Amino acid sequence: MADITASMIKDLREKTGAGPLDCKKALTESNGDIEGAIAFLREKGLARASKKLSAGRSMPEGIVAVYHHFDKRMAVIVEVGCETDFVAKNDKFQEFARDLALHISSAKPKFVAREEIPADALQAQKDAELKRMVAEGKSEDEANGSLDEAMNEFYKQAVLMEQAYIKDEDKTIEQLLKEKVSELGESIKVARFARFAIGENLGSEGDEGEE
Repeated sequence: MADITASMIKDLREKTGAGPLDCKKALTESNGDIEGAIAFLREKGLARASKKLSAGRSMPEGIVAVYHHFDKRMAVIVEVGCETDFVAKNDKFQEFARDLALHISSAKPKFVAREEIPADALQAQKDAELKRMVAEGKSEDEANGSLDEAMNEFYKQAVLMEQAYIKDEDKTIEQLLKEKVSELGESIKVARFARFAIGENLGSEGDEGEE
């Protein structure tokens, strides 16, 4: 068992912003390994974030972030909620909202979360996926067996929370959100968004994500 020194705890605090007791526990769990301690704290923070997000907390504060493309032909508006005005004014929270607007401009999600997809639109997508697979040569039984996989691919394309983050494709927007909840210490929610582009059919680009 490695000796956990005050300098090691200080170094970990500077790298992560975690409290001294949490840092000491993380170093103990990782046998003094700094990178292992950082991973331990990250996992612990994400677990706490999941609890916060599932607690049904009220989020009456937040900001509306706007992204304009350089040629003025496309813009995104996204509303991101939080629990307190203190966090709403936090630079990291505001940067997160701006990054979301930039992501939406590029990734073009249609919904915030899969639960928001209207039942008729969801059924239409399932029917389209089945029709596509049969046209590609699968039997109806094979197509039905592959439907869940096909729909998961659809969600990754159409649902903001399930998209790969454009600045780090190893994580989803949902994972990025949880990281920010852990970092800022309170619940955060992407309430709605709208994406406007000259010449595009706006009815399918962001209206569903606004409800």
